[in-house]
Amino acid sequence: MENYETELSREKDKLEQVLNIIKEETINCIVKRKSIAEHIVKYRREAVEEFKDDEDKIAEYFDHERYISEEAFGMIDRKLRELNVLREAPYFAKIVCREPGEPGTEQFYIGRFGLNRENDLEPVIVDWRAPIASLYYAGKLGELSYRAPVGEVRMDVLQKRQFIIRKGRLEGLFDSTSEITDEILQLVLSKKAGEKLRDIIMSIQAEQDRLIRYDRRKTIVVDGVAGSGKTTIALHRVAYLLYNFRDVLQDKVLIIGPNNIFMDYISTVLPSLGETGIRQATFREFASGLMNNPGIASYQDSMERIANGEVGYIEECRRKESEEYVEELDGLAADLENSCFSIRDVMFFGSVIVPAQETGEMFRGHFRSMPLFRRSRKIRRIIFSRIKDESWRLVNEIQKKHREKLDSLSEAELEIEGNNLEFIRRNSIREVVREAAGAKKSLSWLDSPDILDIYRKFNSGSELTFHDLAPLLYLSLKLDGLKVKGEIKHIVVDEAQDFSALQFRVLQELTGCRSFTIVGDSNQRLMPAAAEAAMTDLGGILEGTEIESFRLRTSYRSTKQIMEFSNRFLGDEAIIPVVREGAAVEEKHFNDAEVLAREAAEKISEYEEKGYESIAVICRNTAEARAIGKRIREKLKVVIFDSEEMIYKGGTVAIPAYFAKGMEFDCTICIATEKDDDKMKYVMATRALHEMCWYSIPEGGI
Repeated sequence: MENYETELSREKDKLEQVLNIIKEETINCIVKRKSIAEHIVKYRREAVEEFKDDEDKIAEYFDHERYISEEAFGMIDRKLRELNVLREAPYFAKIVCREPGEPGTEQFYIGRFGLNRENDLEPVIVDWRAPIASLYYAGKLGELSYRAPVGEVRMDVLQKRQFIIRKGRLEGLFDSTSEITDEILQLVLSKKAGEKLRDIIMSIQAEQDRLIRYDRRKTIVVDGVAGSGKTTIALHRVAYLLYNFRDVLQDKVLIIGPNNIFMDYISTVLPSLGETGIRQATFREFASGLMNNPGIASYQDSMERIANGEVGYIEECRRKESEEYVEELDGLAADLENSCFSIRDVMFFGSVIVPAQETGEMFRGHFRSMPLFRRSRKIRRIIFSRIKDESWRLVNEIQKKHREKLDSLSEAELEIEGNNLEFIRRNSIREVVREAAGAKKSLSWLDSPDILDIYRKFNSGSELTFHDLAPLLYLSLKLDGLKVKGEIKHIVVDEAQDFSALQFRVLQELTGCRSFTIVGDSNQRLMPAAAEAAMTDLGGILEGTEIESFRLRTSYRSTKQIMEFSNRFLGDEAIIPVVREGAAVEEKHFNDAEVLAREAAEKISEYEEKGYESIAVICRNTAEARAIGKRIREKLKVVIFDSEEMIYKGGTVAIPAYFAKGMEFDCTICIATEKDDDKMKYVMATRALHEMCWYSIPEGGI
């Protein structure tokens, strides 16, 4: 940098100019919103006066007005929210570049949101999601290219500059010749957990940015070590796709996560990027909503039993995740095809109006492609229609005979017989209606049994657990053609290492989606695996998708000391840490839980004095988290996370490892026993950003 103070002064002037533009645009938006409101009030008054005698016209006007006003106000409110964010920190980077062979240069300031003055084609700030912004995230200077709507554009990048701006004040700047500079990266990584999630766009690395901007038609699978930015990639990819393909994807993105604690933990990221209204759900919520809450044990119950090493339960879960089990379900569906419905003739006044043979042909021929239970409903509607047709035929005959009889009578005979004939007519019609009702009621053999009952019987009435959700959905697809309401164009699956092949399959078949972002860490799969995680081989599972897989080995979360400690649980799959130095991991062994809790409380107090705001005591399961948490609570405040419905708001928590997975804390105290396997220990050891204690205790010692 030629002269730091000169450049700093120049950039401060630029920042002041941009802040003034933001103020102007904010005032313009407020004025425009007021003008729209006044316009609506004026025309509402005129419309009410004009159409006061026509209720339909007034209703039509208000429907149209509501649509126009919602659209206009929505756009202005969105821009005002963005301007409010930009006022704090308008941008975080700048690139200087030129077209190859051209003498003049251009500079682009890159921020969380883009900003253009009205009627001005040149952007004041470029949105980080815009195609040209990818030049900033690329790993070098020199001749680079980016993909624009017009095709590949080549540019000669001369400078990349990064800024530290807080509350509208420029506090520092750095120039870089390669990737995001160590100064910026260290600054972001050294922040507290909550701040780090919000500021990640300024430190996205080249390998992460490439995945965020990957072709939207492709399904990308990211198997990354703890702290490699998997969730960052997934959520920023959603923001990127919505920015560039909003007309296709708006309200059609679904994010699936492991549990409610994790979903709430990431819930602020997309709104901070300007995206709201994106559907987010755990797999259990997703499935229960489709099956009307089938009363299945929770994710927490399942993870507790796995964490406690219940061999029988683990074997049963493995069985239900296997391809063999899917074949058994296919066999069950095939058996029901032949045995579920006892086909009979449909009778009406003693005559066959729909022969069993014809119904059988509908089941086995005409509608064979339809799921069995949907087929039965279709056939029931056809038979109902036949009953209705036959009823109308008989009623018409009765009416015709009645008229003929009336026409054949003289006036005197009509005077005597008229009432009796009307009684006969009505009574005959009532008999037809009664017979039709009886014929419909006799179709109970077409009633579809409850799929939940079928599945329970198939599993000998055993308790239904979290691992029964996917098989139940699969059976509902096979038998009833279950589908998600509304269109889903892109699905994100986070913590995907815990997804079975069947979960992926039903998720695709239920939604018809062909575009996924799938992220996880195969090393964090807590289910003792009989095979590799399904996410590592989705080729034969997700049909009609172009799948590309990526492996991320670099961790940006923890200090070098914590990452090197975590590597002992991975064998040959070592994490590559970013060189961020920190305190050594403090290892201690305890034989007494009281002593351990007292030591943990002292360590928590020490962390709090250092200004750390999120501290976790991580245990294997809920029982241990409760036991240790209650002991610590005698000395200081700690929240015990023993329910999936709890919301993490910072502070000190005692939490089981399966809830902590995917989360990060400033500091952690990990409590391990010899029963914990290496994957459990790996999950525990990779949650801390800055400092970690590793306390061991004998099995049963807590």
